[in-house]
Amino acid sequence: MKYPATFTPADEGGFVIKFRDIPEALTQGDDEAEALLMARDALTTSIDFYFEDQRKVPPPSKVQEGVRLVSLPLIVSAKILLLNAMLDRKVRPADLARLMGIKPQEVNRIIDLSHNTKIDTIADAMAALGCELDVVSSR
Repeated sequence: MKYPATFTPADEGGFVIKFRDIPEALTQGDDEAEALLMARDALTTSIDFYFEDQRKVPPPSKVQEGVRLVSLPLIVSAKILLLNAMLDRKVRPADLARLMGIKPQEVNRIIDLSHNTKIDTIADAMAALGCELDVVSSR
């Protein structure tokens, strides 16, 4: 997942970064390299609030002129897809645990952005919801 962001030069130097799809993500950096690192971190941190509140994470919108794309780590993208699928199907973590034949605590770790989860585990959770997780390369 790549979210469009605006990098606006700041009066004091550096850049202010905003995301129209995730308005909670707001940050700045002293130069372009730092701004990009800060943007990725702010985006991931802000998305964690959606997980805590059990709210759907908006998908990235179409790219418009004057924006840059900020990529999320693959594991974060996969967990977003899982959370959104759970919410669409009104499946609680305890329900998913039953479907997968695992303990509810394990599902809580799967949908925790700070927990390092194997991509195959997320694919198994998606399959339990009747979904398929595909990784597609784009150029």
